[in-house]
Amino acid sequence: MKLTPVSLALMAAVLSAPAARAAEYVIDTAKAHASINFRIKHLGFSWLTGRFDTFNGTFSFDEANPEASKVKVEIDTGSVNSNHAERDKHLRSKDFLDAASFPKATFESTSVKMDGDTARITGNLTLRGVTKEVTIDATRVGGGPDPWKQYREGFTGTTSLKLKDFGIDFNLGPASEVVELGLEVEGVRQ
Repeated sequence: MKLTPVSLALMAAVLSAPAARAAEYVIDTAKAHASINFRIKHLGFSWLTGRFDTFNGTFSFDEANPEASKVKVEIDTGSVNSNHAERDKHLRSKDFLDAASFPKATFESTSVKMDGDTARITGNLTLRGVTKEVTIDATRVGGGPDPWKQYREGFTGTTSLKLKDFGIDFNLGPASEVVELGLEVEGVRQ
């Protein structure tokens, strides 16, 4: 087979063409279209609920290749809000989040496994200077253009954390050793 300048140029163009990439999204915290919520049993008698008011993050998502997706989130631990000022002060203390020493918690995915609209997102969570692998069970809520000519994707997810895994050992009793996180994420494509 003889290679002509035209065939060489065509081969070069094909080989150097960029591969299809996942779309990049910024989590829409500015307009409160995302939240990180928590709940933990209070002494085994009831559920204490709250949220983190300040966080940011990005994710990539390609519907044709969802396993290539990535998630990265940074949380301001001092923004914990359980709707009770004295309790929030205690949650920020060394007994719990130690926000003065560890003002940020981070999550970065290492793998995403999807089955239809259901996903298992595995990654590293760093909280109080301790990094542990966690898995988030997530569901794609939907995606598409919005009225402002942007494109959005939305997901909901849950995970559970053992407090002792992150160096939190305040004696609340065995019923209060695990915190459940609920995640609502809407991203705007960049």
